[in-house]
Amino acid sequence: MATDYDAPRKSDDDSESIEALKERVPDKLSGAVGDEDADNPGGFELPGADLSDLDLDVVVLPPQADEFTCVSCFLVKFRSQIDHETKLGPVCVECAA
Repeated sequence: MATDYDAPRKSDDDSESIEALKERVPDKLSGAVGDEDADNPGGFELPGADLSDLDLDVVVLPPQADEFTCVSCFLVKFRSQIDHETKLGPVCVECAA
């Protein structure tokens, strides 16, 4: 549908009132709100929270035989994603594009 941007705009008298618009559109935010968010049941941490007392156990695996690290993006990828080799090392297909 073409729009004539040079046409005069409607005046305030032609527009509907806010109450009339609210009656036409159902209120999606009304209703029962649960105490906990379904996506984050454990609550959330505020930025800057003190996490120094937490111990994290991380297992770091060495590079596998079918993996390489791209010298452009530094991501570990499968060997099937090598585009070409440079003197610095392999470059993945995404970085070569």
